[in-house]
Amino acid sequence: MPLEKNVILITGAGGGLGSVAAITLAKTGAHIILLDKSIPKLEKTYDDIVAIGAPEPIMYPFDLAGASENDYQELANRIEFTYGSLQGLLHCAVEFIAFTPMALLDTKEWGHSLNVNLNAPFLLTRVLLPVLQKSKNASIVFTSDSAVRTAQAYTGAYGVAKIALEALSKILAEELESSNKIRVNVLVPGPVDSPLRQRAFPGEDKAELPPVTSLAPAFLYLFGDASIGITGQTIDARTLH
Repeated sequence: MPLEKNVILITGAGGGLGSVAAITLAKTGAHIILLDKSIPKLEKTYDDIVAIGAPEPIMYPFDLAGASENDYQELANRIEFTYGSLQGLLHCAVEFIAFTPMALLDTKEWGHSLNVNLNAPFLLTRVLLPVLQKSKNASIVFTSDSAVRTAQAYTGAYGVAKIALEALSKILAEELESSNKIRVNVLVPGPVDSPLRQRAFPGEDKAELPPVTSLAPAFLYLFGDASIGITGQTIDARTLH
């Protein structure tokens, strides 16, 4: 199995994209660390992975917005103690309520959105870099959104965070490129029938959208050997089908 000895942490593992990624990668033998603030959603993804006979995953309940820097460091320490190294980090956790004009966006909503969508990926990546660097090859993937990445009106803090996240990814990719060990890329899922898409576009005909499981090839590519040496790129999942 191609990812048999790989350990991959997935944030938002109870959500649409995160759960599909976890199940897809677990099928290939990867040991998955499921991270989400919702225990029932974590348990659902856990059960789905166990049901297909894949390696038993680890559930790690974690509130990205409310966690302190010490909480993030403790997570990194536990992973290093348990596994020794980490081969993959997939940022799927997301915070989105609704499209909102900037004039109506309150400070609390702004701060919470930036915490989950931008600050948390930075903090988690930073504390896990030493564990990722212990691997011969490792992959970090940030998830963007085709609906907001061009700075469209009403996308608010969510749009700002996703644009900044793509910049963070490219800066980090350049900083790590010389070591030739950790590749850093952005995944743009495109329109799929996910819970996030349903919240953002409630009136949309979901029958016209591909299922969220259609993203499986993208996850396999970004964490498999085929993407080794590919870094600093923005990958549109629709080009990988």
